[in-house]
Formats: sequence, structure tokens, C-alpha cells
Amino acid sequence: MTAAEAFALRGRVVTSTEIVEDAVIEVAGDRIRAVRPFAQWRPPHAGAAPPPHRGTVLPGLVDIHNHGGFGHRFDDTDPESIRAAARQHHRHGSTTLLGSIVTAEPDVMVAQTAALRQAVATGDLAGIHIEGPFLSEKRCGAQDPRYLIDPDPALTHRLLAAADGHLRVMTLAPERPGFAAVAQILAESGVVVALGHSDAGYERFRDALAPAGAAGLVTHLANCLPPLHHRDPGPMAAALAAAAAGEITVELIGDGVHIESGFGAMVFATARHRVALITDAMQAAGLPDGEYRLGPQTVRVCGGVARVPTGALAGGTATLLRCLRWAVSDCGIGLVDAVRAAATTPAAVIGATDVGDLRAGMRADAVVVNSDLELRAVLRHGQWVR
Repeated sequence: MTAAEAFALRGRVVTSTEIVEDAVIEVAGDRIRAVRPFAQWRPPHAGAAPPPHRGTVLPGLVDIHNHGGFGHRFDDTDPESIRAAARQHHRHGSTTLLGSIVTAEPDVMVAQTAALRQAVATGDLAGIHIEGPFLSEKRCGAQDPRYLIDPDPALTHRLLAAADGHLRVMTLAPERPGFAAVAQILAESGVVVALGHSDAGYERFRDALAPAGAAGLVTHLANCLPPLHHRDPGPMAAALAAAAAGEITVELIGDGVHIESGFGAMVFATARHRVALITDAMQAAGLPDGEYRLGPQTVRVCGGVARVPTGALAGGTATLLRCLRWAVSDCGIGLVDAVRAAATTPAAVIGATDVGDLRAGMRADAVVVNSDLELRAVLRHGQWVR
């Protein structure tokens, strides 16, 4: 099928606001021309054979925190390997994604950013996410503590130059000296400032959040942050309060490993329109147990759980569609809310206005699943990639 051909996709269509049990999505080129119930589609097409009902149709999923998968890494300098990682995630339902890199030597991070920029230019990635090196040693997780430093404007400008306008998100710890200056540089460059890998107290974290501060996103809520406590609420309480007020968005790694389903249910109940499901996927995503890499560190995957030698969790091995299933089946989240968290909300975070939903004028990105939300087919930019 060429991008110029038009066709109709029929199924149980799930959007960010509703479920239409029998609807038709009309695709023309790489765009959605219309979405309407089959009963409305049928009269103008009375002479044509109706399209087959394919199953449940979701918007193409949007993963804004992804380090690679299927044997490939985004923290690489080989553009072909980077594109291979992206295209495999496309085939598994994440039709829009950022390429994420972790803390390493400054020159290495700059080179990796430049390589990711090439994958953005080819359309394989929607942008770049940099996680580090301006993070807390105490909450470093799988970030290599040897390379963690205070926020540095000079390095920030180097990374921005290497990204050439394609840096979408950067994660910082607000308690590190120099945070405010670097956060301002990033915000003025159109980059979403995310808070994460932080040991800050409630007040400091709250003051760094939008609208009073610069940050509009919290990186993988609960992971690499102090735990929530009723006499020491810390960054978790600050993040949840801000998300509930509609001021920020919080990421959740929905792989069933990084957080328990009860916590996920609580977060959705608190701020259901401000949750972005992410994979935090790394090289081992989609592959068997074994030895892999994340940045400068070796990662051992056992039972699908990735850890660095210190024992810290080292990213995820799930796809975003699996995270969506976890939200529905384990957390009890409605399918519309889960779709919003896996597509619409993350798209809004990075300012991607033409993906993340199924509406006329948007990119023709869709995921076809069965009644158990298992993958059947993937449409990306009007092309079937699976």
C-alpha cells in the first residue's frame, strides 16, 4: 500500500474521550480524513462492500521515555541501530516515541544526542529525551554516579546545539546547585523540564514545578524519589498535588515491576488526565533474559527484570501496549483513560498536536488489538507496519 492510497478501517474505535462500538476510520495518505459510526458511514457508500470489522482500534501509542529495545540502544552513536530500535517499537504499537539517553561522559552524551538528531530527521523519532547528568547521587538508580554533576549551562548549550532543536525533554534534580539557571535555558529553548532522580524535600520540589517554577513533568513518579510519608511528604506529595491541580504531568512505568498496581490505581484516581504511561524501555525490551547495556553500565535481565550491578532497576523490558494492558487489567483503569495515558497525554507533553488520538486531520496512526488488548496490526502514517 502506498501513502497516496485511501482506505477505510472499521472496528471498535477507542478515542481519548469515548468508545464507539462500530466505527469507520477513513484514511487518505498519511492522515485521518474522518471517524464516524458505521451506521453513518454506510449510506454514502451503499454500493460498496463494507470494510471488515478488524477488532478494537486504539490511537497509535506515544512513548516519551524510551532507551531502546529489541537488541538496540538509543544511547548509541550508530544512526542505523537507533533507527532499528525505533522501528521495532513502531511495529509493537508505539508509533511516536522519544529516544532517551542516560548519564555518561559529557562528550559521549553530546555525540549520542547528535546521532539521535539524525533519527528525528528521518522521521523515526519524534524527538530526544536526556536523563542526566544533572541528577542526585542519592537517587541515581541506574544512572552511573561517576558522571553525575551539578547543572552546567555550558554543557546544556552543547547538548542543545547537538540536538538542533529536537530536544523535547530533559530530566533534572531541582536540589542541585545551578538548577534554576539550566531550567531557564531549557524552557527558553522550548524544552520540557522534567524533575526526577531527586532527593529534594516537599517545598523545594513544589517550588520547581509549574506554574511557579519551570518544570511541567515528573520523570517516572515514585522511582528514584523518596517514598511518600505522612510526616515527610517529599517530592511525591508535591508531584501528585500539582498533577491533581492540572499543572503538571507525571510519568508512570506501567510494566508491573517498577510500581505496584495499587499505587498506579491511586495515581490515576488522583490525576487521571495527567498521567503519562511510559516504558523506560532499554536494550532488552522484547528479548529474553541475558546481559545487556544501559549507558556505561552492564545490565543483567532475569525474569524480565533489568538491574545494574548495584541491584537498582535499570529500565524496563515491556512495550507500551503491555503497559496499557497493565493499567486496564491490574489497576482497573477504564480503557479510555488508559488510552489517554498511553497516547493523548504524552503527546500533549511534547507538543505533538497531530498524534495521540483518532480524529479527522490527525496522523493516520492506529493500533489494532483483540478483546484482550493483544496486538493484531499497527498503522503508522497511513502505512501498515505490522
